[in-house]
Amino acid sequence: MPEIQREETSNGKSLPSHVKVVVIGGGVVGCSILFHLAKFGWKDVVLLERDELTSGSSWHAAGQIHTISSDPNISRLQSYTIDLYKEIEELSGHSVGLHITGGFYLASNKTWYDYLKRERSKARYMGLNQEFISPREVAERHPLIDPKHYHAALWDDQDGDLDPSGATYAFAKAARVHGAQYFTHTPVTATRQRADGSWDVTTPKGVINAEHIVNCGGLWAREVGHMQGINLPVQPMEHHYLITEAIPEIVERMKQGGSGRLPAGIDYEANIYFRQERQGMLLGTYEPKGTPWKVGGTPWDFGHELLPPDLDRIADRLEMSFERIPTIGNAGIKDMINGPFTFGPDGNPMIGPVPGMKNYWVAVGVMAGFCQGGGVGLTMAEWMIDGEPSIDVWAMDVARFGDWATPDWGTVKSTENYERRFVMTFPNETLPKGRLQKTTALYDRLVAKGARMGQGFGLENALWFADGPEDAHEDPTFERNRSHDYVAREVRAVREAVGGIEIANFAKHEFKGAGARAYLDRVLAGYVPKPGRLTLTPMLTPKGKLYGDLTVACLAEDHFMLFGSGAMQEAHRRWFEKDLPADVTYANVSDDWHGIALSGPNSRELLQRITRDDVSAEAFRFRDLRQTCVGGVPVILNRISFSGELGYEIYCRPQYLLRLAEAIEAAGADLGYRWYGARALMSLRLEKGWGVWTLDFRPDFDATESGMEDFINWKKDFVGKESAYAAKVAGAARKLVTMTIDVEGIDVSNDEAILKDGVAVGYVSSGGYAHHVGKSMAMGYVAAEHAAPGTALQVEILGEFYDAEVLGGPIYDANGANMRA
Repeated sequence: MPEIQREETSNGKSLPSHVKVVVIGGGVVGCSILFHLAKFGWKDVVLLERDELTSGSSWHAAGQIHTISSDPNISRLQSYTIDLYKEIEELSGHSVGLHITGGFYLASNKTWYDYLKRERSKARYMGLNQEFISPREVAERHPLIDPKHYHAALWDDQDGDLDPSGATYAFAKAARVHGAQYFTHTPVTATRQRADGSWDVTTPKGVINAEHIVNCGGLWAREVGHMQGINLPVQPMEHHYLITEAIPEIVERMKQGGSGRLPAGIDYEANIYFRQERQGMLLGTYEPKGTPWKVGGTPWDFGHELLPPDLDRIADRLEMSFERIPTIGNAGIKDMINGPFTFGPDGNPMIGPVPGMKNYWVAVGVMAGFCQGGGVGLTMAEWMIDGEPSIDVWAMDVARFGDWATPDWGTVKSTENYERRFVMTFPNETLPKGRLQKTTALYDRLVAKGARMGQGFGLENALWFADGPEDAHEDPTFERNRSHDYVAREVRAVREAVGGIEIANFAKHEFKGAGARAYLDRVLAGYVPKPGRLTLTPMLTPKGKLYGDLTVACLAEDHFMLFGSGAMQEAHRRWFEKDLPADVTYANVSDDWHGIALSGPNSRELLQRITRDDVSAEAFRFRDLRQTCVGGVPVILNRISFSGELGYEIYCRPQYLLRLAEAIEAAGADLGYRWYGARALMSLRLEKGWGVWTLDFRPDFDATESGMEDFINWKKDFVGKESAYAAKVAGAARKLVTMTIDVEGIDVSNDEAILKDGVAVGYVSSGGYAHHVGKSMAMGYVAAEHAAPGTALQVEILGEFYDAEVLGGPIYDANGANMRA
């Protein structure tokens, strides 16, 4: 049975009156952040824990550690976390109980084998030591497993287990070695922000004024957030694992001269994880129907408690487990643990500065705390001290959720994520729960026309169009699916006639005021346009990394609209509000402007039919904009297109969207008008070699690496110029390239390894099938010496290696004549 450690932590000191940072919560994540802040130079930091360290979920965690994650950068941070335990153990003098046994991920069918092939491909370019082993080798390394159930297994040398309480205390004591302090039995009862942006943190032992506060509340993350009016969409979930009595085979292995400790393992189909625990086994599972715990809020007096176990909920998983590891079924159950753990809506942590707040940070929903806690601490300390993390952590950024992510929605999605913890999500799969959270006026209309909908930043958007609602379905798969021909039809309409796509999911950022131009000229690396014109510009961090790829519209000398990634809208809001001058007003107006983009050779004719303006090539040039009326409604009309064809983006207020759509459909009936979705757009842009934010453009890369340097105005001063220019002079070590791939029936789905002569030289950032040119294509970052046009490479897709060739420019309309027509 897990036990909680108890120790006097304040060394008799009283609370300080002022500190740089107060970390709220003494689980492994809070203690890791405390450690990293102190290690990196911020010594004046304090952690406050309501009870004992680990007294939320950390004390009863299963303690199994592994590197595999859906996001490559999270995998890197998990590898960092595991490597860090030896350092903190030595520094603190406190044992973490670390056992690096190695571990395997078991595939009992072809689908899971394909999934593991994708993970192995990621491991190639990340430098992780993973290899496939046969079922026979699995049984040799773990004799309790019956190998007949498995196709193969992926082995990772770095996996193992540890003592959760020991690891947490080692972080805390190591932090104290570096000068930090932590206080137990010191609950935070209130947080209040002063006019200068600092925080008064109230406890029964006094008030501390802090420049920054970090909510690491764990089970109480929601309650700590409520103190400041913040709703965090996380949900504690009940979770079971069991510990067996001593198993004779393990007893023999652990004797002097024996084979030693068994490796850890995960069986995806059985939905179990397992490892050795003393002379028995620990086995945990995620039941198919999750049980949210304390939906209304975690009681403040909840202590070192476990919940009543319910074996009926996990009986089917146990039955399958006993078939695959028969010895466990024959062993007695020593302990059955059911404890609450906090999950997030997509299974990843929520960390970073909260948009709309100053100096308020969170690190919550870190369900895999002992795999990720060290990496989260590293990232948070870098972010707080240096202003930005050293790698892109978008997959964990709290800003990936907006105010649409309500507590109720968070409970629904967190429960779904719990239930799908070891259930595969395919590249083409859309998950069913938490849908219709945000819709536009066209939702019902497009669904009636056969739209298969996806969800991005809470908003429903069309992925592709079938022949009707009953036809709008597809099976989850890694391979090309039944949507393929439908998407081809949409692409054909755009290339040969005219197509329309909803653009409510584009972000819109509005700036007004006398200082707006000067502010944007400093924040953006590119050119700020004159009234009535549009420009494309990167936005960089102070270290010269990409932080935005934005279209700038100048509506008037003191009025601008920026269009960009819908997913990044709250992250960009946070960025813009950080140091906004007094003579500039800013608002994220994404929900205030919906719209439709027209693309294709007939798009000008269609547009001319529904506006009184002259939209001829001479009167309305490429990258012009105007505020006018289209389809009888007031709009912002931009002559720009992400499809690579002649095209227009038409933005209107939401209440006018239906009228605009009706006008477009009526006017385009004899011009070949067709609605198209996101998959067609992604195919169209591949043929132009245009990158997409969060995939090809990320803060991992600078402007030179990503090919965005041509959009920079080097004659002015801007944020990140010194670093960006230094990178330009030094030359890129890696470059973003576009490739064609010689493959049939399957395409890349991101994060595949790119190889030269059998050695990984990069990875795929995005890709798919380019329907107009009839080729499988990918974009990706490769070592600069392999980026020259015509270079022959290989791309690994589901364990097979396919020939690829680097292109020297767009494969379609290379000089951009169509969109400038």
